[in-house]
Amino acid sequence: MGGKDIDKMIEERRTKQKIDEILPELQLEERLIYANRTARVTKGGRRFSFSTLVVVGDRKGHVGFGHGKAKEVTLAIAKGIERAKKNIIRVPIVDGTVPHDVIGKFGATKIIVLPARRGTGVVAGGAAKPVFELAGYTDVLTKIIGSTNPDNVVRAVFDALLQLKTPEQIAEERGIPVEELLKRYRRYALPKMNIKHYYPWRGIYG
Repeated sequence: MGGKDIDKMIEERRTKQKIDEILPELQLEERLIYANRTARVTKGGRRFSFSTLVVVGDRKGHVGFGHGKAKEVTLAIAKGIERAKKNIIRVPIVDGTVPHDVIGKFGATKIIVLPARRGTGVVAGGAAKPVFELAGYTDVLTKIIGSTNPDNVVRAVFDALLQLKTPEQIAEERGIPVEELLKRYRRYALPKMNIKHYYPWRGIYG
C-alpha cells in the first residue's frame, strides 16, 4: 500500500470522525521517533537540514504521526508535531488492547498486531511501540516482518489501525448482540491465573 493511499485513508477517516472539531480539546503528548541530519553540497559549502518523525496522541484513542523538515532541529520537530496533529485518527480500544487480529503493510514492512491479556504490556519494537502507547493501548502483541525502517514501520502500524473495527461493527457483521461479543472478549482478555503447583518431594507450593 503506497504512502498516498495511507494519507488518503487517514484524511477520509478524520473527516468521518470529525476530528477537526474536537482537536482543540485533546490533551496530546509528543514523542520524537528520530531526527536525521542531511547535508547538501553547494558551491558555498555544505548546507545542513534536519528531518524528523513525530508521533502525537492523548492515550485515549487518538493518535497521529507527521514529518518535519527545517534547518534547525527544534523547528523541524515543531513542524512534525503540527503535521502529526493533521493526521490524528480515533482508534478502537477494548480492555486496553485491540479488538481483533490485524496485519498492516507498507512497502517492504509488514506488522502483525494481536490482542493481548491484561498485564502483557505493549510488546512492540522500534517505532511501533510509541504509536501504540500514545494511542492508549496497554496490552498488545506485535511482530514486524521485513524492513524496520521507522517511516515504513509507522505507516504500516497506521495501515493496521485503519483496518480495526469497533465491537459494534463486528457484532453487526456477525449478527450477534454487542453484549455477547464483549462478554466473549472479556473472557479472552482476562489476565492469566497465577496457579501454584504442589511439589510433594519438597513439601511446598511454588
